[in-house]
Amino acid sequence: MTPRPAARSRRAAAIPVSMALTTALAFLPAAASAAPLEDSATDPGTTAAAPAATADGEQLSYVVNVRPGSGTSPSLKKAIARAGGTIVQAYDQIGVIVVHSANSGFAKEIRKVRGVSSAGATRTAPLPAQGTTDTGTPKVLTAEQAREAAKLAEAGQDPLQPLQWDLPAIKADKAHEKSLGSQKVTVAVIDTGVDDTHPDIAPNFDRAASVNCVTGKPDTADGAWRPGAQESPHGTHVAGEIAAAKNGVGVTGVAPGVKVSGIKVSTEAGFFYTEAVVCGFIWAAEHGVDVTNNSYYTDPWYFNCSDDPDQKALLEAITRATRYAERKGAVNVAAAGNENYDLAADSITDPVSPNDTTPVEREIDPSECLDIPTQLPGVVTVSAIGAKGLKSSFSNHGLGVIDIAAPGGDSTRYQPPAPPAVSGQILGPLPGGTYGYMAGTSMASPHVAGVAALIKSTHPKASPAVVKGLLKLEADDRACQDPYDIDGDGKADAVCEGSEGDNGFYGAGIADALDAVEK
Repeated sequence: MTPRPAARSRRAAAIPVSMALTTALAFLPAAASAAPLEDSATDPGTTAAAPAATADGEQLSYVVNVRPGSGTSPSLKKAIARAGGTIVQAYDQIGVIVVHSANSGFAKEIRKVRGVSSAGATRTAPLPAQGTTDTGTPKVLTAEQAREAAKLAEAGQDPLQPLQWDLPAIKADKAHEKSLGSQKVTVAVIDTGVDDTHPDIAPNFDRAASVNCVTGKPDTADGAWRPGAQESPHGTHVAGEIAAAKNGVGVTGVAPGVKVSGIKVSTEAGFFYTEAVVCGFIWAAEHGVDVTNNSYYTDPWYFNCSDDPDQKALLEAITRATRYAERKGAVNVAAAGNENYDLAADSITDPVSPNDTTPVEREIDPSECLDIPTQLPGVVTVSAIGAKGLKSSFSNHGLGVIDIAAPGGDSTRYQPPAPPAVSGQILGPLPGGTYGYMAGTSMASPHVAGVAALIKSTHPKASPAVVKGLLKLEADDRACQDPYDIDGDGKADAVCEGSEGDNGFYGAGIADALDAVEK
């Protein structure tokens, strides 16, 4: 089986085209560019003077990285203005400034200014949108299917839990007999937005820790964190996997007693740009979040290479943001990706970057060019397994890169679940009070985020380093498969390296929710 690169990001798993009708994976719109970013007003005293440079290009968004903690100096404000920039938001905690400019030479000019560490455009498409096109939708559970599942529910189970093979796969069902998690623990879903009105999410939703960060500047208007009617259900599904309430309704989350917040960072067209992601991590850090879930890669580059000045700036900005969030107490968990890439290989062909204009195929070294935030230091990188406990056909892997594995689903043909479950994908909430199946490492990551929340509930004083250590220590060892021939065509589909307790497919093993509440 030849892996197919996703057109956009890990929000959809790469499954053979012939399986499209039966797998019904959730894909996001494949747009040519981002939705509009409004020019937000800056705080008094921080708005730059009228630009002196010529506006000779498209209006783009930039990050300018400076020394953290000292604020934006008057001289730098003037330099940004002279270069044709307008400050949107300054994150003094980490020294990252979000700027808009129509000067095509802005980044080159500002890099010469004293005190600037790096600067670069966060996108290759202009700020106004150019449209969007859906390429697929989740497989929505019908009313009849829901009624049939409810008939099979045992005492103490939510009505749709019989369809959730993923819970026993990490022993979450047994863990819930001992603990559902603490309401003092919050997991932030940095994603496409969360529908907090869903009956399975509303009981555990943390409004105070929720925000819209799409422009790179926090928007705290009521409901700003929700997805629009035409936007992806991805974030809502992820939030439900983590903390859907055990309330006699629908499904059950991995940690159904903890809080979950929505930090919306995705444009209407489904792009996750650096300024929004930085805003998301800073918001989580400043609002007491214990765990962040990151089921995306930062657009428009699948891999960001430090020898490119723009990509170097994006790397630096998000690295600062993730480290700051961890210093403030958050464990950052991220999806490994859906292209069946070996992230420990000497080279990878990246055919999708930049994905907001015209991609140019390139060969990259994944040890030098990083998928962010997935490959950043300190981030827990999660691969996906299917219902048979094998690496999902699409899941990225790599010895020394993958930290841990969890259920992300797979083609039902490849890994059918045991009855009464009927789909090899992951069931979760969708906006509007419905439920549906999705698959991807996007679904694996929230399982680990949920287990991390259970560990934090059991050990409330544990630091992020301790929580991460326990995640690995308590994971169930899973050996490599040799050969790994997931589609049964007689050819190896990926190569696993390493030992039973530390390998490229499963990292330290499969996340264990029961140990999280017992040890």
